[in-house]
Amino acid sequence: MKKILLLLQMSSLLFCAGSHAQHTGSILLKNASVIDGTGSAVRSNMDILITSGKIMAIQKDIKVSGAREVDLSGKTVMPSLICAHAHVGTLKGTTSSADNYTRGNLLRHLKKYEDYGVSTVLAMGTDRPLIFNGFIDSTQAGLLPGARLYSAGYGFNTPDPNPGSWMNLLLRPNSPDEVPAMMAQLAAVKPTVVKIWVDDHGGNAQKMKPEIYKAIIREAHLRNIGVAAHLFYAEDARKLTEAGIDIIAHSIRDKEVDQDLLVKMKEKNVTYIPTLSLDEYQFVYADRPDWVDDAFFKASLEPGVFEMITDKSYSEKIKSSPDYQRNMAAFKTAMVNLKKIYDAGIKVALGTDSGAFPIRTQGFTEHLEMELMVKAGLTPAQAITISTRNAARALQIDHDKGTLEKGKVADLIILSANPADDIRNTRKIESVWKEGKEVSKGPLQ
Repeated sequence: MKKILLLLQMSSLLFCAGSHAQHTGSILLKNASVIDGTGSAVRSNMDILITSGKIMAIQKDIKVSGAREVDLSGKTVMPSLICAHAHVGTLKGTTSSADNYTRGNLLRHLKKYEDYGVSTVLAMGTDRPLIFNGFIDSTQAGLLPGARLYSAGYGFNTPDPNPGSWMNLLLRPNSPDEVPAMMAQLAAVKPTVVKIWVDDHGGNAQKMKPEIYKAIIREAHLRNIGVAAHLFYAEDARKLTEAGIDIIAHSIRDKEVDQDLLVKMKEKNVTYIPTLSLDEYQFVYADRPDWVDDAFFKASLEPGVFEMITDKSYSEKIKSSPDYQRNMAAFKTAMVNLKKIYDAGIKVALGTDSGAFPIRTQGFTEHLEMELMVKAGLTPAQAITISTRNAARALQIDHDKGTLEKGKVADLIILSANPADDIRNTRKIESVWKEGKEVSKGPLQ
């Protein structure tokens, strides 16, 4: 009897050795072109083995027993997108208001992001207590549907209540002495980063004083929390970089960056989030952009927004605005600066400011942002790495997310065409997977 048992055990071991292992409950994606998000070249005819929500192997001709096979011949697989600058909960119809911030609205927004292949978003400083009582932890653990939510909590702004008045939980110190207590209050909700607004809003407001933002950076760093700055001007970027800022959360738009600033940003390991789409949205509806009638765009809109942005009076209002020419010039400068900053070896991460206002639509905007990166002079492969691995690094979750590699979480998008050939192919979504399970057929299904 012992000999029979021994022979059975040996047979089992030999079977497993020949097929890697028995993978009952596993999924084997077969024959796909793989963009892994690391910047490596596209690999053709690859298999991806997924077990318990994680990637076990990516290689050619994987042989396993018990796995469910999915043939992806002619398809491309890439990591899900990660948006390191977004807003959730406040949009509803043509309004953006704290009154809209409900659990149901949050879940609706997170599901929309997921339908567009965005697995994770960082809400930049406009959140409310609702999410800090288990909601945000549940999204990050994958216990709730939709994208995972990370948060900067309550951002820091100036004492002037007008900028960001609808975000009425912002922290507004009058002096550096008030910052430690406010930072302690913020740290209690465990923000991913601290958000600060350092901008004069086109000359319509006072900027945050350097002594205050230096105190914020100091107090955040004492708690091992990074700081992200909303800004516009190159000189503010320079001073903030010298003060130790971790993330520049919008493009530098008043003038081209100079070599001194590039060197400083590189030395200080600053992450740059360009939000090019935000700047295009400021003026693009003055005319009719080529994507405005695209179903992929229209599916992302809140009710009533399409009618608003295509109304002739809306176009005329944009063109007659005193900021119209300034906004177009700012966008052009932002495009130039992205290329210079990327070429200088400074880490760039995807962020869009989507969800702050109705025209900054959630989901579509992340794909538009990648297209604008390519128009600025980056390659599709570079834009994808920025939008996956680099964004994961900005959120400090790259140890298990952001790329398709062995041991990482199987968050991925299956596309019907290769975005390395044309970045707009990221919009040809066939399915979205979260932790090794298909969760969406895309926004149009």
